[in-house]
Amino acid sequence: MPIHHLKPTMQIAYVKTMMQIIGRGLVTANEVDTEIRQEFAALPVGFTLSMNVFPKGPSFTLQVQENKQLKLLSQSIQKPDLTITFKHLSYAYMVLSFQESTAQAFANDRMIANGDLSHAVRLVRCLNKMEAIILPKTVARLAVKEYPKNLDFKDKMNAARQIYLKIAQSFLKRSQ
Repeated sequence: MPIHHLKPTMQIAYVKTMMQIIGRGLVTANEVDTEIRQEFAALPVGFTLSMNVFPKGPSFTLQVQENKQLKLLSQSIQKPDLTITFKHLSYAYMVLSFQESTAQAFANDRMIANGDLSHAVRLVRCLNKMEAIILPKTVARLAVKEYPKNLDFKDKMNAARQIYLKIAQSFLKRSQ
């Protein structure tokens, strides 16, 4: 049985967990990786972006702060500047379980970008770079359209360690 045919309750639990990891991962990757920091630095202060599953599925919302750092917002806001929406839970599951890349999901019309397209492209570049850093290369090649040629193994491991540590710390802070 293909993985994407898991029960919806299992899919939603997985997607919810992955949305939290991705949101927190982008916050920490912005602190750790120069390319990602440059991408987000081009966005205006106060810019909000959200990723969600239609109609009211798992989501995360980020905001660009004055220091160009990202902040994971505890609640969704009414109208983010950019919203990336998966049209169905199973589509989100396919992407977040690395059965389909983000670029392929857009091409297959499984996701909708509501907002400035150039900002959506910027976000996808950041997601791709973060995934290339934190995932094993064989998995990352499934997740991203093109694996970065200039990603040195030592730098990848150092950045991944920092990102995973900060993600874990953010989960610990939330549970206290």
